[in-house]
Amino acid sequence: MLLNAHDFRARARRRLPRGVFEYIDRGTEDERALGNLRSALDAITLEPRVLNGPGIVPLATQLFGRKVAAPLVIAPTAMAGLVCYDGEARLARAAARVGVPFCVATQSITPIETIREAAPDADLWFQLYLWRDRGLASALLARAAACGCRTLVVTVDNQVAPNREYNERNGFGVPVRPTVRNALDVACHPGWALGVLARYILAGGMPTYAHYPPAFRSAITRPALAEAVRIEPALSFADIAWIRENWPGRVVLKGVLSVADARRCMDAGVEAIVVSAHGGRNLDVAPTPASCLAGIAASAEGRMNVLADSGVRRGTDVLKYLALGAEAVMLGRLPLYGLAAGGEAGAEAVLRMIMREMEIALGYLGASALRDLTIAPD
Repeated sequence: MLLNAHDFRARARRRLPRGVFEYIDRGTEDERALGNLRSALDAITLEPRVLNGPGIVPLATQLFGRKVAAPLVIAPTAMAGLVCYDGEARLARAAARVGVPFCVATQSITPIETIREAAPDADLWFQLYLWRDRGLASALLARAAACGCRTLVVTVDNQVAPNREYNERNGFGVPVRPTVRNALDVACHPGWALGVLARYILAGGMPTYAHYPPAFRSAITRPALAEAVRIEPALSFADIAWIRENWPGRVVLKGVLSVADARRCMDAGVEAIVVSAHGGRNLDVAPTPASCLAGIAASAEGRMNVLADSGVRRGTDVLKYLALGAEAVMLGRLPLYGLAAGGEAGAEAVLRMIMREMEIALGYLGASALRDLTIAPD
């Protein structure tokens, strides 16, 4: 019986080859950032109010002018399709049934057009890693817009390849490096080998980054991508201005961790930011969102939407980020655990589990609305 995030994670660990599981589960370098994310959230307590008579507090709210069932968004994750066959489309359908947005990654295994066809009612967002060739990047933006995406999430905290040493040991990356170790690992997970990898191969070959132009598309076992579609290493506000000129919807910058940068985003006319430590996967000495979110939210002064992510394992973690000033929270690893554990139904179950935990905690906190959550004094 899968009752909490730990249960879903354990099931995912059993079902996935080590390389795939550690790719979605672990951090970078000494993985201090992972521990810091958990410690920072655990250190926060929420102040309960009694005899307040609020009854049941609805989770439904408005996000970017659109009603959502809860202030949650499935975060963009590269290669989510390796967790489960057709994983990105399954995540989109799960999100649509629950009533929350799903953000499609640039490095998705399934193209945005196929995801939209599979989930016509989904509130799809698109995440952008800006390519060095602006013509190709502009064409990608046009594809996302044509599929009804109105929110673009630009990841701004991934300037260089992170130092994930476990990926090297596992031979997992782009390209995947075949070794005796990972071949045996795949053989020990026949459910994944037959239900995921073999299905991709039979359907058209080794999985690949579906959004890359055909001339530059590379299967996960082939050498690195061409220079034209490398992620821009010197991303600046000039690039954000270019994106705004070439994107018809709202722009969200993901990876902001300082008040100074938040103010620069506001000055640039950005509609929203995500206070994010990339789930502890990039910079091992980064501050935690819990430590800087309140100051960033206060600095926004209502002029810019503020979201948050990183480290969420319980519905109470979501409530803590909301109490610190976030308007919504992105979930990264949790939906992937659900996807690995039970496919589309597993992803939906994880979302409903988090929402149920939020509802229970709200009942004890006595808040009359989500915006009334209060951090308890030390």
